[in-house]
Amino acid sequence: MTEFTIDWTSYPTGRLERMLAAGRDVMECHRVLTLTGDNIVGELIKTGGSFFEWSHYPEGDVYDRNSHAQFYYHAHPKDEQRDWKEHGHFHTFLRPRGMPEGSKPLPIDGFEFPEGPNDALSHLIAVSMDEFGFAQRLFTTNRWVTGEVWYDGDTVIRMLENFIIDHAQPSWPVNRWISGIIMLYRPMIEFLVRERDVAITAWQEKYPDRDVYEDRELEVTSTIDIRVEDQIRALTEELGRRRVRA
Repeated sequence: MTEFTIDWTSYPTGRLERMLAAGRDVMECHRVLTLTGDNIVGELIKTGGSFFEWSHYPEGDVYDRNSHAQFYYHAHPKDEQRDWKEHGHFHTFLRPRGMPEGSKPLPIDGFEFPEGPNDALSHLIAVSMDEFGFAQRLFTTNRWVTGEVWYDGDTVIRMLENFIIDHAQPSWPVNRWISGIIMLYRPMIEFLVRERDVAITAWQEKYPDRDVYEDRELEVTSTIDIRVEDQIRALTEELGRRRVRA
């Protein structure tokens, strides 16, 4: 587990206000689903029939053709899970047509550029969900886990601003929720992406004869526990202090 403490005073007020607005969106999505006895995970998987481990939900993933953001949800078999009590997790991505100008994959050994002009996608962050449908952890992964193309951490961080799912299929609340999570936890995600690169470098130095990006012994590269209510409370308190001082 990665230790990380946010210095809220280092962030401009406008950034904090956007994060807080995203947090309120996240809570609103929970609220409207709770009214009908639903939750984020249940809302997404209910249209897929029986729930099968490893399968992507929804089938074919969720893809926004304007932003080129993408995500899916899946679960690992219980006997293959880490020491996490999770139901499953979301994987989020951005495809090249949605990336900031100048975003280029790293030319690492064995790299082959995908044939499709929009296929060199980058994984951004994974969001672990508990059995009640609430986010409990953020984590990054090695390349082999999602079959992504590898971009350096600074490039991935620039991509975060462009992740948004702005349509209603297959679920408006889930799409709005995952977009909100990326904004609400932006400082943590940036930190985890940088820690991902640190972990990759350290593993490469420890095992110089292995292909670090395909090494099945290195799966999760950084992780941190989260709780939405705590993040919203911290943002509210910091913005409140600033209003008092103004």
